[in-house]
Amino acid sequence: MTEAAASERGAEVGRRLGVGLMHTLWRPRVLGAWRVPASGPAILAVNHSHNIDGPMVMGVSPRPTHFLIKKEAFVGPLDPFLRGIGQLKVDRHSADRTAITRALSVLDAGGVLGIFPEGTRGEGDFASLRAGLAYFAVRSGAPIVPVAVLGSSDKPGRLIKALPPLRSRVDVVFGDPFEAGDGSGRRTRKALDEATERIQKQLTSHLENARRLTGR
Repeated sequence: MTEAAASERGAEVGRRLGVGLMHTLWRPRVLGAWRVPASGPAILAVNHSHNIDGPMVMGVSPRPTHFLIKKEAFVGPLDPFLRGIGQLKVDRHSADRTAITRALSVLDAGGVLGIFPEGTRGEGDFASLRAGLAYFAVRSGAPIVPVAVLGSSDKPGRLIKALPPLRSRVDVVFGDPFEAGDGSGRRTRKALDEATERIQKQLTSHLENARRLTGR
């Protein structure tokens, strides 16, 4: 079995584990999953306000997803586990060429890459995007699928900080895929900056629509 095939198989195992765990602890409501391309490379751009965002999307996505996850999460037994389910370790504080190469390999093999374009957990409003998402999208030509994860963090009842209350509803809304580039194929700094602006507008618009749709 090739490394790509093994990674894809691991991500599928992660998807099955994720959906079981998420449905046990919370009540996911998934909208628009059919918008994820059935085949070929794709990038899921996910807002990030809860620690469960990655596992939740991994579980409810119709395809196995390889998330870029901060290296700080790869500690102790979580290290071999996360690697085993096809997740990618990234150093957020440097140009991590190994992570970049592995992420592009996922897309080159026709897989799905998951990214938190804000870089770290925060308000989850796509207000501050990093250029990495634009680079992967322009470099690979893969469409971006915006994903909004909307939980109940503003309500009482949380046992663990940064997690929605157990058994509360968590909405996952997939948006229409879109191209980040301008069709020219340019990868210059200016082209990536322009792509980042286009991406931010699309993601912000999707988040606003998702909030109206779900009443969050």
